[in-house]
Amino acid sequence: MRWSHTLIPTLKEVPADAEVPSHRLMLRAGLVRQVMAGAYTYLPLGWRAVQKAAAIVREEMEAAGAAELHFPAMSPIELWERSGRREAFGNVLLNFAFPRGDRKVHVALGPTHEEPITDLIKQSVSSYKQLPLTLFQIQTKFRNEERPRFGVLRTSEFLMKDAYSFGTDVEQLNASYDAMYAAYCRIFERCGIPYLAVEAESGPIGGDASHEFMIPAENGEDAVVHCEASGYAANLERAETGRKPPKIEVPANAPVAVTVDTPGVTTIEAVCELLGVAPEQTLKTLLYTADAGTDGEKTVAVLVRGDHEANEGKIRRAVGAKTLALADEATVQRVTGAPVGFAGPVGLTGVTLLADHDAVTVQPAVVGANAADKHTKGVCCGRDWTVETTHDLRDARAGDPDPKSGGPMTLVRGIEVGHVFKLGTKYSDALGAEFLGEDQKRRSIVMGCYGIGINRIVAGAIETSHDDRGIIWPKGIAPYQCHVIPLDVQDAEVMSLAEQFHDELQAAGVDCLLDDRKERPGVKFADADLIGLPTRITIGKRGLKDGVVEVKRRTDAEAETLAPDAAVARVRALLQD
Repeated sequence: MRWSHTLIPTLKEVPADAEVPSHRLMLRAGLVRQVMAGAYTYLPLGWRAVQKAAAIVREEMEAAGAAELHFPAMSPIELWERSGRREAFGNVLLNFAFPRGDRKVHVALGPTHEEPITDLIKQSVSSYKQLPLTLFQIQTKFRNEERPRFGVLRTSEFLMKDAYSFGTDVEQLNASYDAMYAAYCRIFERCGIPYLAVEAESGPIGGDASHEFMIPAENGEDAVVHCEASGYAANLERAETGRKPPKIEVPANAPVAVTVDTPGVTTIEAVCELLGVAPEQTLKTLLYTADAGTDGEKTVAVLVRGDHEANEGKIRRAVGAKTLALADEATVQRVTGAPVGFAGPVGLTGVTLLADHDAVTVQPAVVGANAADKHTKGVCCGRDWTVETTHDLRDARAGDPDPKSGGPMTLVRGIEVGHVFKLGTKYSDALGAEFLGEDQKRRSIVMGCYGIGINRIVAGAIETSHDDRGIIWPKGIAPYQCHVIPLDVQDAEVMSLAEQFHDELQAAGVDCLLDDRKERPGVKFADADLIGLPTRITIGKRGLKDGVVEVKRRTDAEAETLAPDAAVARVRALLQD
């Protein structure tokens, strides 16, 4: 491809509204242009990178036994109502009605496609003999992002690979899940991006187990704890710690508990300021309602250290609940006899009381007094309140022991590029997707879901691979693999050799960009570094007089000088390294 035949509008200046390196470089290198908040046009260089990432994804999905299909972006809102996700997604789900004849048609633009594909399988699969089955598509998705930001990392419209597995039982689900997990590892390796597979919560997708695939990056929106020694990694919503239940010991010189007035003081920060204590000397008592609206509904009181954050996923699992939500004001008043902000463990009855491991080590502690505008100082676990055991109920932190090895974990930021879920029968139950088993009994199909953000692969690669001059593309998804730069396009010998290199590289399967612009060498070199293709051949009149051209990798400090007839072979060798 000749530069003059395509559109690569590079920018010298850094865009003022670009927040992270990938956003700045995608704009400056002419990969994208913003149409509106949360929506981008992909220009030729950017679209080639996206298509290369999509091709790798497609190849690995098919190699893992998945078959490709394609759904429309919109589907009837009734499907989303039947699954319960119209309410679960809330404003994130883009949906609208439009006139069709004398009636209104209400549709949703899919953020994912569990509902349409489950409905398809309901209509198309009836017997265990047709299972297991894994289907995938690469399709545009829509989510109403309240704050689109970070360029293409968080947008309202994006390109996603979503795959879905269907099986007769958990064994078939596990086999499909493992195949997709392995395929994801191959995909990200081929794309040339660093990644961590981290344990994760399922969120509004639903389901029983999941892993996120994260690109470690300083500007990542997600926090991940990681132990390099054991390989353990999990996001904060899911991360366990290796802490053990401590021995509960009341200090020999423990003071007598005293209740003090704290008018209007309902936060840890305000309590600390009024009483002159540190947050780690306080305890938070948080009230939750588990399995609301069911026969098993109960109120749960959770104690965590004042400077820690309770983890609702861990609490839900500790009490064996399907749902968990903070108790409303009426429940707090009924259980504690006080408004929100004054709950404490002393004398608390009618609740399931749980304590984080660290909570019982705060001896003595400041706690709520279960009375309006009052807190109690000098409270000790084992004397003033007690629990039979403790649990891991808070968000993990850097330095916490790894649950596998016991070694200290580190906290890293990450960009999510993929997510795999074991859905179970959540959607097949809701939408009636069943199969007839070998025993002639009807059962719900067991499902898995597997997503990859194609745009995020490209942005994540740039976010983690660049320097102060521009992008450094991994060769697997680079828009072109070689950049041929004739320094004087008006010199017939220079241009003839440049075109020869271009044609030979193309014939050898190396896609090539020929910079045939009438620009100064400095401009061409600056643009070459900015767009960051993996290899470069430079042809100049002075070099040709000496019988040489220059070959350089984007990551090399200096170029090699070679005879012209050795240049193409050298580029191919560099790309195979």
